[in-house]
Amino acid sequence: MVTLGIVSLLTDVSSEAVAAVLPLYVTASLGLTTVAYGFVDGLMQGASALVRVAGGWASDRGDHPKWVAAVGYGLSALTRAGLLLASGFAAVTTLVAIDRIGKGIRTAPRDAMIAASSDPRSLARSFGTHRALDTAGAALGPLLAFVILWLIPEGYTTVFMVSLGASVLGLGALVLLVPDVRPRRAAWLAQHKTREGRGLPKCKGCTCDALGGLEPTGRPFSWSFLRDGATRRLLLVATALGFLTVGDGFVYLALQDRDGFATQWFPLLYVGTNAAYMLLASPAGRLADRLGRARVVVWGHVLLVGAYVCAALPSGGIAPTLLALVLLGAFYAATDGVLAALAGSLVPLPVRATAIGTAQTVVAVARMVASATFGVLWFAVGREPALVLVTVVLAVAVPVCWFVLRRADATTTDAGTAA
Repeated sequence: MVTLGIVSLLTDVSSEAVAAVLPLYVTASLGLTTVAYGFVDGLMQGASALVRVAGGWASDRGDHPKWVAAVGYGLSALTRAGLLLASGFAAVTTLVAIDRIGKGIRTAPRDAMIAASSDPRSLARSFGTHRALDTAGAALGPLLAFVILWLIPEGYTTVFMVSLGASVLGLGALVLLVPDVRPRRAAWLAQHKTREGRGLPKCKGCTCDALGGLEPTGRPFSWSFLRDGATRRLLLVATALGFLTVGDGFVYLALQDRDGFATQWFPLLYVGTNAAYMLLASPAGRLADRLGRARVVVWGHVLLVGAYVCAALPSGGIAPTLLALVLLGAFYAATDGVLAALAGSLVPLPVRATAIGTAQTVVAVARMVASATFGVLWFAVGREPALVLVTVVLAVAVPVCWFVLRRADATTTDAGTAA
């Protein structure tokens, strides 16, 4: 798990360094509108959704999540090289889409490896620890971008080159250092050792009831988990809340539009959010394991409401800006890894990666639509009215979503024990 965290740290140094300069690159360097940035941000949020379920399915089907994840990490590394050669809006958006597809391929297999290496009783804490390492890289990336732009104004090519180096190191760490975890095989072997230790006969055909019909090889996958009521309610709530989560870049652009600080400082907004996320991810995971993962995921969106309020204020300053960044980081700490832990614990082990990928897919698609829509809304009515509208609707949606998902934590306990 720690090694996977280091891989994610290096990869996030790469991806977040690019993400931190992208809003300025699109709106200032390329001279495009917030509608264009909304399209790019929508791709960043949702292009990965096209393949997340496929990545999870391939991981579950072949029982080799490491190598499925390696394909995704490798694809993202290639796009970093492409950014060094790209010029123009079309090339940049194409590379962003390919990079996000790589992220979509790797996310569910990586999370499945974390789940397979963790105690089910502390699953959210394990994801929180991983997300803390992951977010350390997400804080370092924008910090590097800030230093580069401070020393080299308009030094976007240098940012892209540093990003390429970090992504190659991350891919190398995955291939050379991370063991080839096989969740189904490991669970099957553990069950048979338990039976032999108790003096029970070996299973014929490897269809242990306790493992839900697991086999070390063969066809492990079924879409039947989507018929489960708790899983469907989770996907419904995740979709609804995702529609009301606009891209962080818009929050940062709103803060800059209101306060008018120099563009060199813009990447530090990402650093502030990711630093808060890094510090709070592990405590939020422990809190979710104790209080209930569904409760923390849903009510964590109240923190997002607070961040939007800070960004929508007509007059700003250092205090509301810092509070907005802390609230954004706390929101991700309470929802990102906890959602993966919740989705993975609602279903049997043979479809865990697919379930995680499905939950992440609906969130990504919803956020893609939200970002594109919000870009148009900002362009039509302005920054403050657009943020106020989203804030009010999200504040109303949170208690409604909790009512829909209120029983999921009891279901999670039973499913997690069975798996």
